[in-house]
Amino acid sequence: MTTLGEPLQALAHAPQVHSGAAAERTRDGQAVVDLWQLSQEATFEDQRILAARARNQSSQWRKREALGQLLPQVNASGSFSRSEQETEQNRLLYNGDRYMLGLSQALYDPKIWHNYRRFSALAQQQAAEYEATREAATVDLIERYFMVLAAEDQLELVRAELRTTQHNLDRVNALYSRQLAMITDTLEMSARVDALEAAEIKAHNTVATSREALSELVGHSLSGQLKRIGEQANFYPPAQGLEYWEQQAMASNPTLLARQKAVDAAQASLRQAKSGHLPSVNLNLAAQRSDIGYENSMTPRTDTYVASVGVMVPIYSGGSTSAQVSSTYEDLMTAEHELEAVRREVIRETRTAYSGMEAGLNKIAASRKALESARKSRQAAEKAFGFGMMNAVDVLNTVKEEYATHRDLLKSQYDFIMNIMVLRRWSGTLVNDDVRKVNEWLVSPDEPQTINLSLCADTRCLPLPSSSATGHTRHP
Repeated sequence: MTTLGEPLQALAHAPQVHSGAAAERTRDGQAVVDLWQLSQEATFEDQRILAARARNQSSQWRKREALGQLLPQVNASGSFSRSEQETEQNRLLYNGDRYMLGLSQALYDPKIWHNYRRFSALAQQQAAEYEATREAATVDLIERYFMVLAAEDQLELVRAELRTTQHNLDRVNALYSRQLAMITDTLEMSARVDALEAAEIKAHNTVATSREALSELVGHSLSGQLKRIGEQANFYPPAQGLEYWEQQAMASNPTLLARQKAVDAAQASLRQAKSGHLPSVNLNLAAQRSDIGYENSMTPRTDTYVASVGVMVPIYSGGSTSAQVSSTYEDLMTAEHELEAVRREVIRETRTAYSGMEAGLNKIAASRKALESARKSRQAAEKAFGFGMMNAVDVLNTVKEEYATHRDLLKSQYDFIMNIMVLRRWSGTLVNDDVRKVNEWLVSPDEPQTINLSLCADTRCLPLPSSSATGHTRHP
């Protein structure tokens, strides 16, 4: 596979993290797990990778087994007998020995030669499929890792919005008791709190489910915190264009290479089947020492040395050879159709990932602008509420919009990274250094990255509860 570490190195300028995740902890002493550590564990724990590795090793041994049929075959045998011979005149008991050493070498046998070619192609196919499985498993691990981050982001944002809404419901209830707010504001905000509490339960379950999906790949539960994308990470596209990535995919994609080797194996199988119509030539050498004659009669010990060349010409096998040729020809057609299908899939996935990467950059920029605009809109709404120009529900709508834009920004960053990894996977250039580079975008979650909001009333801003709070108190 082609190693292209340089383009990815320019994709981000973020603080580098080199310490091992197993030894790294947050300020409060909790263990921190990073992407690189999980990728190393998955190499030895992901059953898909282990199964593909075993299939690769098995195919290598089958190739060696086929090679053995091309090499000389040496056999030795020996026998010891006790015989009794009776005639009209006498009865004779005697011992007999026979020892033989034989060597056979195929001089011309296209059937076993093409059989070796077939297993060689199958071994290369399994090696490519192992590489494809490893890359697919790596991308799957990264995707599940970011699914956990996205689920935790959603949970944190729902909790933050719930804290804000609950806090402001208390404030509006106080205003309503003094007849400074409308009952509709109180009822709508109370309904919003109920909906957010239900959303919190759902988001918490999503976090647990996504963590279980990630734990499945490493074979143990993940209780520590995951590293997150740093706020200062800047993303840049690779310098190469779409044509470059398509060329790389056609040349290096392991799935495509595996299908090509499957075609080569099918072609070798077809030639092997056609060889059933061809003659074969074998050289045989044998040496024998025996004192046993015809019908186990006792004879003087003799040494016999034989060199022979055997020729076998197939004449008629009941039509089975022709049927085998027709069957393997259809197998070849199947392999070629599968190759073309994979080729089209690789082109489609490469183009889709490249388009997603470009769109992801634009979406990140747009989400950052939207977040800034939503933040300003929320601040303006709070001031307007303080002067009595907007009601509390309108302000909460701006709060909800700000949370939504924050969530969209985080998701757009995850999508951009995933498109980069998927692009490298389908182009056949995904290497361990790429996972390291992604890991460098991640920082230890010492402080929760949440949005702190408040709702202003009577020209004053009430502080929100601490972001670490998990309980919510309802007031009628």
